[in-house]
Amino acid sequence: MKLSARNQLKGEVMSVTHGSVNSVVVLQLPGSVEIVSIIPRSSAEALDLQPGSEAYAVIKASNVMLAID
Repeated sequence: MKLSARNQLKGEVMSVTHGSVNSVVVLQLPGSVEIVSIIPRSSAEALDLQPGSEAYAVIKASNVMLAID
């Protein structure tokens, strides 16, 4: 599969926590950086995401917001 998104980050699934509608997936990238994604539970189940499996975080955003106090 090819995607137009350039930010494709490969990592290892560390945990999957299923809720009634959504699932919280923690993906660990090289260097111990973690990305957390909230996706529909049905998608997490269809992808069969399990701790220890490989997955990609695909980021396609036109805005990145920063803030300070």
